[in-house]
Amino acid sequence: MTNKRIYCKPSDCSFSRWTMLVALFIMHCSLFVGTAGAQKLTINKQTIDVGKTGFEVPVTASFELRNKSTKPMVIEKLQTDCGCTTVDGPKTVAPGERFTISLTYDARLLGHFTKQVAVYSNATREPVYLKMKGVVLADMVDYSNRYPYDMGGLLASVNNVEFDDVKKGENREVEINLMNNTEADMTPNMLHMPAWLHALALPEKLEPNRSGKMILTLNSEEVHNYGLTQVSIYLAKKLGEKISSETEIPVSVVLLPDMSQFEGQNREQAPQLHLSAQTLNLDAHHKQGTIIMTNKGLSALRITSLQMFTGGVKVKLPKQELQPGESTKMRVTIIPDQIRKARSKPRILMITNDPLHAKEVITINVE
Repeated sequence: MTNKRIYCKPSDCSFSRWTMLVALFIMHCSLFVGTAGAQKLTINKQTIDVGKTGFEVPVTASFELRNKSTKPMVIEKLQTDCGCTTVDGPKTVAPGERFTISLTYDARLLGHFTKQVAVYSNATREPVYLKMKGVVLADMVDYSNRYPYDMGGLLASVNNVEFDDVKKGENREVEINLMNNTEADMTPNMLHMPAWLHALALPEKLEPNRSGKMILTLNSEEVHNYGLTQVSIYLAKKLGEKISSETEIPVSVVLLPDMSQFEGQNREQAPQLHLSAQTLNLDAHHKQGTIIMTNKGLSALRITSLQMFTGGVKVKLPKQELQPGESTKMRVTIIPDQIRKARSKPRILMITNDPLHAKEVITINVE
């Protein structure tokens, strides 16, 4: 058998080379578009280990995403891989907005599991897959009473810390009880700590199914402003872990002013704050309330600080200094949707120069 060489005409060969160049160009453009599309949608953590759960005790993984495009993102479909899971997420997302997709597994099968949801949207050419994993145990111990907050498999006794009525120079401590609900060792840490707060994990290494605690110590000398100071710190299972709203712990400090100027005989000359009410009952139909403030003392009353513990509350106060016998009206407006997202009760904090009412808190009950 002889080998035959096949020759083409110059015009045919030129056409073939041109066709190949066009094909390569199209492939390059496709790859570029795919990469750019992927950058339009960012995911904080694509796989979440939810740790252990009991038989028929549903468990949820919350995925944090962001639309980094300059156009609205439309989520066309959220498709789970089996009927044992349910998914919840928005239909549309504004440019630059962060959003959450929650995947819940019904835990009706013992053993390890991996479940996923495919996110189809106009932000990517191909679906994006979000995965959750964990294990279902028959004799699972219920830790929900002592450790009600699941921070990515690290269970915690609280998810909000308040240091109230602190005087300058005081040191305060708060303990957060922890439980490792995964099958891997942890080295709990606190991230984004301010200079006035110190954290100590005991023990330093937390083995699976073991409990420990995180001790937070406040140094009030490092808190510079009287009134309310708020920050968010994050509970991490190890150093270098990404922060997320799932592991966020808001911390607030109320630092009281020095009232030594009104000690002894000067107390009689002090201002006296009187409020018409210390609680407002509001709802979606009654979003506004009014409180009358009166100075019943003998010297000028000053509201040196007026702050809100949570979002969703707006306050208007025409005067922050009242002469003896003078009154003013404080108008409070709520935004119910924002208040429902808050971890702590909505309240208004006032710091005054009244030695008997240096700190006044107005509680807002929202039905």
